[in-house]
Order: sequence, then structure tokens, then C-alpha cells
Amino acid sequence: QVQLVESGGGLAQTGGSLTLSCAASLSTFSSWIMGWFRQAPGGEREFVGAVNWIGTETTYVDSVKGRFTISRDNAKNMVFLQMNNLKPADTAVYYCAAGFPPYGKTWPRDWEYNYWGQGTQVTVSS
Repeated sequence: QVQLVESGGGLAQTGGSLTLSCAASLSTFSSWIMGWFRQAPGGEREFVGAVNWIGTETTYVDSVKGRFTISRDNAKNMVFLQMNNLKPADTAVYYCAAGFPPYGKTWPRDWEYNYWGQGTQVTVSS
């Protein structure tokens, strides 16, 4: 049974930092694109960013570029989301997900993420 388990959420002040971790029980972890998504209260799920199979490429939504960094450790089946200079608008439940892009594409589209974690709450106070 595939499981993705996020941890590291909590309360931070504006301008502060948090690091989220996601432990994956995928037997072929290094074959999967790993992404992070978030959902704010009353909002829709939003793509945050993703990292490629070996951690050499990343992509981010514009609102987090320069503040968030995604990395992965394939030896430990883990992916990380380092969040710096946090803003109240970053308050959300954060989810990690595993996906596989279609042939010829680098990144999965949102609906092409097959496995999801249960989420971890991040709250940024002003």
C-alpha cells in the first residue's frame, strides 16, 4: 500500500521559515515526480512546486518563487519543502503527491498525480 506522510507543519510568523517533509512508501520512489500542493480555507487546491526524479530540476508557482525550495533524498524516499519568508497568504494545508508525466512532458499535470498524502497544516500569523 502506497503511503505519503507529511510532517513539519505548524505555526510561523510572517517572515519566518518552516520545512515540510514527506516520507513515501513507494518502492520505485526515484521514478516519480514529487510535487507539493496546498489548499487554503475555502480555496481550491493549488500547485506549489515539483522536483524531478533525481532532484536536478524544480518548478514552482510564481507566488512562491525565490522563497520556497523543493528537494528530495531518494536514498531515504523523502521529499522536502523549505519555506522561507512566509506570508499569511501561505496559510494552507500542504500536501505532497507523486506523479508521472505523459510521454514527452517533463512535469505531470495536476490530475496526473496518482498518490497523495493526508496533508499538514501551515499557519502563518501576521
